[in-house]
Amino acid sequence: MNSVIKVKELSKNYKDIVALENFDFDVNKKEIVGILGANGAGKTTAIECMLGVKKQSSGDVEILNLNPIIDRKTLFERVGVQFQDGSYQENIKVGELCEVTASYYKKSVDYNKLLNKFGLENKLKEPVKQLSGGQRQRLFIILALIMDPELVFLDELTTGLDPRARKDVWNILVDLKNNGLSIVLISHFMDEVQQLCDRIYILKQGKTVFNGTVSEAIKNSPCEKFEDAYFWYTDQEDMKDEYL
Repeated sequence: MNSVIKVKELSKNYKDIVALENFDFDVNKKEIVGILGANGAGKTTAIECMLGVKKQSSGDVEILNLNPIIDRKTLFERVGVQFQDGSYQENIKVGELCEVTASYYKKSVDYNKLLNKFGLENKLKEPVKQLSGGQRQRLFIILALIMDPELVFLDELTTGLDPRARKDVWNILVDLKNNGLSIVLISHFMDEVQQLCDRIYILKQGKTVFNGTVSEAIKNSPCEKFEDAYFWYTDQEDMKDEYL
């Protein structure tokens, strides 16, 4: 398989604090890879260093055969990013925001088709501030896909969505993957991870404590269910109810 992300021994320190330590990571074309871990485990740091938003303390990162710091402008023509805390001018209308976002890129897809695919076709003229939390979340995904990326980073993509909407988004992502898109997924929803991810990485205090398939995660633990295995790897048994 063709590799779209290659990360080797990636580390990030903040003075005496080690946020990420010797992180090895890879993603192949047409693959969905999940990054899991508690708050503060190093997930966001890993993504920020991979994207070149923050400079790593050591290690190597290559995305689509490009260096994310040296080739940042070229890279962002090919990589979509959706973060959970994405924010935009609330008075701007949905269609206007899509139009502005599309103008940032040399090529883009018809955002009307994306709005239709994600069930927002009737929100074109509505201000972003009038969208529900779930509708905003779907809009943020659309904005990450608007340049027709080869790779996309998605952070808690179905937060705020009802069960039917979540499954609709899952089906769309699987279809996009089958058509060539590679996806890095950060999620706390274990059913989502099981449904979507070809492989997963579990982080704990900046270190990888597991990488492989969901089935392997269960097999290599004393647990029968993936949710239990995840908490076993991360020693979060007392926090289980917050995630289930």
